[in-house]
Amino acid sequence: MKSIFYIVIFLFSLSVSAQGDSSFMLMKTMKINARTFTIDNLENLYLLTETDQLKKYNSNGDSIAVYNEMKRFGKLYALDVSNPLKILLFYKDFSTVSVLDRLLSLRNSLDLRKHNILQATAVSGSYDNNIWVFDAQENKLKKIDEQGNLILETIDFRSFLPMSFSPEKIIDQNNSVYLYDPLVGLLQFDYFGSFQKKHPVTGLKNIAILDKSIVGIDTGRLTIYNTSTLMQRQYQFPSSFGSFNQYIIANTKLLTLNNGSINIYSFRF
Repeated sequence: MKSIFYIVIFLFSLSVSAQGDSSFMLMKTMKINARTFTIDNLENLYLLTETDQLKKYNSNGDSIAVYNEMKRFGKLYALDVSNPLKILLFYKDFSTVSVLDRLLSLRNSLDLRKHNILQATAVSGSYDNNIWVFDAQENKLKKIDEQGNLILETIDFRSFLPMSFSPEKIIDQNNSVYLYDPLVGLLQFDYFGSFQKKHPVTGLKNIAILDKSIVGIDTGRLTIYNTSTLMQRQYQFPSSFGSFNQYIIANTKLLTLNNGSINIYSFRF
């Protein structure tokens, strides 16, 4: 009886592995050198080169714009392109945000310390063209305008969260604001800064919100958590993937960065 059980498990494992291999289909390969990259909702690519230039390409691989002052405030910590018309460069060590337009021309540089945000850990664009910032010193999520004026702030996170929380990413999507700490999980707020719920999703990289699902990368596989059913599924990357330097999740596409190329895969779940 045990032998039959183990055979069933083995066949099921083969089925899952085959499903993982067939879930990803290569759509395009772009021969581009980059240290890191990201993509906006219009499928424009933004590449940080080895020579510290920020380059923008359209979905066909045509060059659109270049920004040459990436090291103006030290090492770039995060690049936010959630609003293609308002690109945010976050320099964590200097608590500074540079704002670029769609052609990567500098619009403004904002020193958060001059606006009483002394320890910013994450920054993102907001749905209404403002800026979300997590202030780790006050343990609050804040919304400010481009001049640094405070628009709203949450209550101290310590008043409703029994553990330390240090978000590495903010996502404004689906009429909610999500803050992600890979050790604690994903916190969801409404647009007025009221806490809604905590999603038990930890240990993921390159996290994204796709409709009602939370998607991220976890040790060679794609992990998908459905916020409606509370079910979690995992899709193992094909052996053909090999080793990539970076993964980006965008809609139903998975983009990978390797030395000299970006590969774009479609995936089903």
